[in-house]
Amino acid sequence: MQGVDVQAAAAAFWADNPPSSIRQSVAQSLQVSRTRVPRPPRASSSFAPSQHRPHVLASDRLLVWSTPAGQEWQADLEKNFPDASLFRLFQVMIRSLDQDTRSNYGAGLLRFTQFCDSINVPETQRMPASEALLAQFVAAFAGITASKTLNNWMAGLQFWHVVNGAPWHASAMVHHTRRGFSKMVPPSARRAKRPPVTIEALSILFDNLSFSNPFDCAVGAAAFTAFWCCCRLGELVIPSPNLFDPIKHISRAVLPLAIIILSNSSRAASLRIPWTKTTKEEGAIISITARPHRTCPLAALEQHTLINANVPANAPLFAYLTPTGWSPLTRQDFISRCNNVWTSQGFPPMPGHAFRIGGATELLLQGVHPDVVSSQGRWTSRSFLEYWRRIETILPLFISSSINNDRVANVDNIMDSYAQRLSHPAPST
Repeated sequence: MQGVDVQAAAAAFWADNPPSSIRQSVAQSLQVSRTRVPRPPRASSSFAPSQHRPHVLASDRLLVWSTPAGQEWQADLEKNFPDASLFRLFQVMIRSLDQDTRSNYGAGLLRFTQFCDSINVPETQRMPASEALLAQFVAAFAGITASKTLNNWMAGLQFWHVVNGAPWHASAMVHHTRRGFSKMVPPSARRAKRPPVTIEALSILFDNLSFSNPFDCAVGAAAFTAFWCCCRLGELVIPSPNLFDPIKHISRAVLPLAIIILSNSSRAASLRIPWTKTTKEEGAIISITARPHRTCPLAALEQHTLINANVPANAPLFAYLTPTGWSPLTRQDFISRCNNVWTSQGFPPMPGHAFRIGGATELLLQGVHPDVVSSQGRWTSRSFLEYWRRIETILPLFISSSINNDRVANVDNIMDSYAQRLSHPAPST
């Protein structure tokens, strides 16, 4: 947590909020804006009432839900260590997971609880969970659930054990059950490949957004930056209006842009993002180079800076003016606006990650060397090659959605040569 004095924050929070539970106080301290209240549970989210499982946000279940063994371990900790020290311990530990991960893991803990309820597993046997119980949980969802979903559930269960001082008993039985699970994933649980964002799709956005409108201007600037700078969408926009976290999300404090003139007379700038999926709190530098195209990211950012000039500096970077003040640009609003434009023009709707791979592919098509593309997307050479191999099946989709198919012809050759160079590096001289 770069730049955060955890000890001071813990002491201040503890002084102002005498808690009934250390863990509930930690969960409350993680609220980055106004306090969020859990919604009434839907029918699919119901579970047997228990003092061990209060009704809390999904992201708080890992901390607040427990079992008799977990409560006994917690009581022993509180007997031997100061409350403020334990508060700090759990606050730091839970911050190893970001908000979305905690919510996903909390969903897995809910499914595990419902499974235990369905076969009448006593509270005392739910944690530490025996290997036989864990394997049965895996088997119960075979043939109906995606592998990625199960992986998240199991990782959440393991973290729940860790944060409750319980041993994790997944071994050979769980391993082989999971292997069987992966072979039984139904076709309906496998997501169909979607074409990445192409330069043609990006141009359609430019032609149909109004860059004098604060919202459209923010959407365009975020879209062109995500594409040409090969960004993950979560690095630029926030998940929901109440989840802006300055430790994790880029703010308007990076403005105005410091423009530099390159040796070829091109303009460029850079932005530091405070958090990425791979570097966490170390953040990263995004390089923004002007493009000789109407979707130029630098021009779009400058227009956004001008049109939304009255948004405060502590707001998210792509926040925009509204009649009543300003509003942050959320992922959902961004995707909805882009897809509304595309579908109105006969293009298919596209997911957020389509910008990152779309930008990387377009740069390769334009003859940019793979080393430069991997640097732009902040991949290492090896991880970029592995990433490309995982998504290389999108090329036919890219071709089918591209107006100029001839540009795609040599990308496979480029990446094959790149792979061979990595496998057989040139001898040093």
